[in-house]
Amino acid sequence: MGTRELGLPERVPSTGELPERVTIWEVGPRDGLQNEKTIVPVEVKLEFLDRLAGAGLTTLEATSFVHPKWVPQLADAEQLLAGLDRRAGVRYPVLVPNEKGLDRALDAGVEHIAIFASATETFARKNLNSSLDEQFAMFEPVVTRAREAGLDVRGYLSMCFGDPWEGAVPAKQVADAGRRLLEMGCSQLSLGDTIGVATAGQVENLVGLFGDVGTLAVHFHDTYGQALANTLAALRCGVSTVDSSAGGLGGCPYAESATGNLATEDLVWMLDGLGVATGVDLDTLVAASAWMAGQLGRPSPSRVVAALS
Repeated sequence: MGTRELGLPERVPSTGELPERVTIWEVGPRDGLQNEKTIVPVEVKLEFLDRLAGAGLTTLEATSFVHPKWVPQLADAEQLLAGLDRRAGVRYPVLVPNEKGLDRALDAGVEHIAIFASATETFARKNLNSSLDEQFAMFEPVVTRAREAGLDVRGYLSMCFGDPWEGAVPAKQVADAGRRLLEMGCSQLSLGDTIGVATAGQVENLVGLFGDVGTLAVHFHDTYGQALANTLAALRCGVSTVDSSAGGLGGCPYAESATGNLATEDLVWMLDGLGVATGVDLDTLVAASAWMAGQLGRPSPSRVVAALS
C-alpha cells in the first residue's frame, strides 16, 4: 500500500504563525521549460498547462516574450497563447523583458505580465546588458504602459541572496532594488534565490526589511537542498505567495550554478502536512509532472514525484 492510501502526509498544523492559505505561482511552463536543451512542441506545452490547471493551480506562468535568439525554447509564445484553452479562475501571466516584449504581449491579449530585474550589478550586465541603476529606466516605461493598459505587473528580483560573480549580496541593496520595483507600479515583488544559496536566517532578515509582506513572494532554487526550509521561514514571516515549478523543472540559462526550482509537489506535500490550504490536488499534480517528465525523456527531479508516480 502506498503512502497516499495510508493517508499520508498526516495533517499536523504548525505551532508557529503560518498563513491559512498559500498561493502557488507555478513557473514550470516558463521558467522550467526555458532551460531545456531541446525544443518542446507547443502541443505538449499546451497539454502541460491544461493538466496543471486541472490539478487546481490558479496561476500558471505560461511563456515569455524574450527575443527568440536568447530563449529559443519559448519562441512559440504567440502560437501557444493563441491555442491556450483558458480555464475560468486561472491566470496565465507572461514574462516581458522590454517594451518590444510588451507590444507582443498586448497584441496577444495577455492580462498579467512580469518583469525580471537584478539585485546585483554583474548579473544586470550579463542578463540585461545594463547597469543596476539603468535597468530601472528600461523597466519604467514597460510598467507604466502596462498599467495604463489595465495589466497587472509583477516584478522578479534575481540574485537576492548570492551572486556567482559577486558572492554575498547585502540585504539592504536587495531591499532598495525591490522597493524601486514596487514604487514603479509592480503589484507584487518576487524575491529570487537564483543560485539556491540562501539559508533560513537570510530569508527572515531580508523579508524583515520590507514593511508590507503582503506584496512579497519568494522564489527558491534547491541547489543546496534548502528550498523548503527557506520557504517555511518566509511563510513564518507572513509571506503567502510561493513560486515553484512542477516536477522541479528549471534553472537559469544565464547563471550556470543555478539548478532546479523548488518542486511544486514537494511544496504541496509540506503545506498539506501543515494544514495550509493551496487548492491543489497532489495526486493530479504528480500525474501531470510525471507525464511531462515522460515527454522530456527523463525522471523528474522532484522527490515526491519520484515517490508517488
